[in-house]
Amino acid sequence: MSASKLSAAKLKFAEPLNALEPSEISCRDGAALALAVVRDGVITGEGPTTRGRMHFSRELDAFDAAWCARILTATAVDHQPVSRAEAEALFEIDAAAAERSDDGRFDDLFAKAVVHHAASASGLPVPPRTVALSPETEIESWAPNRAVNVDTEVLEWIAGQMRGKPRRNRTLMALVATIVGAATLPLTQLPNVFDIGM
Repeated sequence: MSASKLSAAKLKFAEPLNALEPSEISCRDGAALALAVVRDGVITGEGPTTRGRMHFSRELDAFDAAWCARILTATAVDHQPVSRAEAEALFEIDAAAAERSDDGRFDDLFAKAVVHHAASASGLPVPPRTVALSPETEIESWAPNRAVNVDTEVLEWIAGQMRGKPRRNRTLMALVATIVGAATLPLTQLPNVFDIGM
């Protein structure tokens, strides 16, 4: 291989790893792309997020969950709400991970990030990500805990993402049910929102 091709190959390999570093994330789109690199590592068991350790395909471990947490709480995005693209990337990671060995850290982060997106997209105030997504912060301390005016489109999107998935995030499902306020919203507004099993 020529020196120029070797340099290009090294640069191509370094780009995904650099994109994962919180200091290199400059916007929410960058964070979503970095989460896609984590997703790819979960799917294949290979790549920059799995380097230096044994990682099986379709497994999510504590290192993967830590990558997600570092990406989502990068300084450049800390005071911005979780975007739709970031939340979609988390749904993809969740779906890709058939096996879990992270002691529930990803599920906690995932639920908090999706609710952070839903609340902010509905015009509700949300705390900085380092607070909201921290494992030490109870989601109930900041998430909407009563029937509020949450954007119906956002709830339909969440329901669509959750529907038919073999793995259920109970925290997320309970919070969506709380946000929807099943007692006050006609279920016809959100067809099949609860058709996701518990």
